Amino acid sequence: MEPVLIERREAVATVTINRPERRNSLNAEVKVALRDALAGVAADPAVRAVVLTGAGEHFCAGQDLKEHADALAAGGAESAFATVAEHYAPIVRCLATMPKPVVAAVEGNCVGAGLGFALACDLRVIASDAVLATAFSSIGLTCDSGLAHTLPRAVGESRARRLVLLAETFTAAQAVEWGVDADVSDPGVSLLAATRLAERLAAGPTAAYAESKRLLAESWTRSLEETLAAESAGQTRAGSTHDHAGAVQAFLSKDGPVFVGR
Repeated sequence: MEPVLIERREAVATVTINRPERRNSLNAEVKVALRDALAGVAADPAVRAVVLTGAGEHFCAGQDLKEHADALAAGGAESAFATVAEHYAPIVRCLATMPKPVVAAVEGNCVGAGLGFALACDLRVIASDAVLATAFSSIGLTCDSGLAHTLPRAVGESRARRLVLLAETFTAAQAVEWGVDADVSDPGVSLLAATRLAERLAAGPTAAYAESKRLLAESWTRSLEETLAAESAGQTRAGSTHDHAGAVQAFLSKDGPVFVGR
C-alpha cells in the first residue's frame, strides 16, 4: 500500500496516513511520504484547503516504536533521533505555516507525534471517543512535533505541564474544555465533518487566510508596535487582491462574494 494517500476533490486535498494495520504509527517510509505529500499540496495553487487524517479507525499513534528500537540498537540515540529534525519538524512546520487552511480529522488514537500533528493544524474535528495523549514521558522522552509550542498555547502552561509529565490520556470533550479548539463529532464521521469545513474554507478568501495565519503565528515573538506594522503591511497585501475588490463590489451590490484565492 502507498504509505500516504492524496485525494484531490475540487479545491480540497485530503492527505491520509495509510498504515491502518499499525494504527497509522510512523515509520520512515510514512514520515518521508507525509513530509513530501504536505509540501506538495502546500505548493499546489489549485489546492485551497487541506484535510489531514488517518486511514481506518485511528488518526496516528505516533512513532513506530519497533522501528525506533531497531534504530537505537543500530546507531544509538543521535542516529535514531535524527528523524526529529529530518521528518517531524518539517511536517509540523508545513502544517502550521502553509498559506492555506488545514483541518485535522481525528478518530481513535491521537498520540505523541499524532497529537503534535493535530495541534499544528488550523482547525480540528475530533471524534467523541478519540483517545489523545502526549505519551512521551511514558517512554522516557520529552516533546517533539511542536508540542512544547502548541500544547501550552492551546491548554495553558500549567495544564500542558501535567499532560506532558504524567502522559495521561484525555478525551475530545476534555480537550475542548481545556482550550483546544475543535468540533467534536460522532465516532466515524470526523472526516466527513472536516471535509465540509475544508470545503467552506476553500470557498473563502484564501489569500487573506494566508496573511492571517502568518500574523497570528508571528505575533508571539513581536511587540505590539511590530504587530501593528505587520498588520498594516499584511492588510495592504490582502487589500490588493482580486478577492477584496470583488467582495467590496459584491457588498455594495448586495450580492454574495465569490472568492478565487488571489
